[in-house]
Amino acid sequence: MNLESLRATADRIRSEIGKAVHGQDRAVGLLLVSLFARGHCLIEGPPGTAKTLLAQSLAAALHLDFGRIQFTPDLMPGDVLGANIFDFSSNAFRLTKGPVFTEILLGDEINRAPPKTQAALLQAMQERVVTIDGTDYRLGRNFMVVATQNPIEHQGTYPLPEAQLDRFLFKLDITFPDSQAEFEILRRNAGQSLDHEARGAQVQPVVSRTEIDEVCSLVDNIRLDDTIIGYVLALAQATRSDPDIQFGVSTRAADALCSAVRASAALEGRDYAIPDDVKALFTPAMRHRIVLSPGADLEGRTPDEILANIIDQIEAPR
Repeated sequence: MNLESLRATADRIRSEIGKAVHGQDRAVGLLLVSLFARGHCLIEGPPGTAKTLLAQSLAAALHLDFGRIQFTPDLMPGDVLGANIFDFSSNAFRLTKGPVFTEILLGDEINRAPPKTQAALLQAMQERVVTIDGTDYRLGRNFMVVATQNPIEHQGTYPLPEAQLDRFLFKLDITFPDSQAEFEILRRNAGQSLDHEARGAQVQPVVSRTEIDEVCSLVDNIRLDDTIIGYVLALAQATRSDPDIQFGVSTRAADALCSAVRASAALEGRDYAIPDDVKALFTPAMRHRIVLSPGADLEGRTPDEILANIIDQIEAPR
């Protein structure tokens, strides 16, 4: 596979997801960048905006194992990871694996579970390893978490721990589609079966594990020029000195942005990155990682607004 065929592979995935999800092209594109950058995605939006369907459709378009966890207030860490259970027939403990043992994991409404349960995913997301009773179990190189959450001001939700937020490559803010896209969704569904399972079956796997590995290998071969790395670093450091930001982003966040830039360049058919790659990915990669100052919060400032100002203030390399 070369960079030209990589673009064709990405287009096949986008087209297949488009059979189920309409009007969310930007979100689909960022999901693909996250997939090939070996990152995780957090999708936030009000109910009924196709957050879960988007994650399901991504998994359906890939020849990868898929698992789902419906996060609820009574969910325990063992329900996520699994546990060693005594088997009376063999007179020994046997591991019962939890839903985390998969490749594409949908964490649905992740912020409805308490922080203790949310934190069960920390090691899995960072190291792709799960430790149960002192034994490590590897999850595989294709392991990816796509988590959905309702806005934190909704009833019955818990804020995600900062350590977990920092492990998501992107946070995608999903809003209602524009009128034309929404009309197209209703018109398309009006001509289909009312059976939910039949609607979901229209998305078919179009990319194999081998092709995914080949794409990831191409991304691995993309190298960033020092000027691009310096630009990423300057943007990250600016979040730590901006008066509207109480806590800026970590070195891990800057490194994650570099990974995303490499994947984005490859998906565009280039073996090099440009400053526009960094600009396009800076906000979705950082909006969930910064903590606004009390003053900015009282003024109703948003992370996106403040990050946009930082992009305007830091000169991009030529």
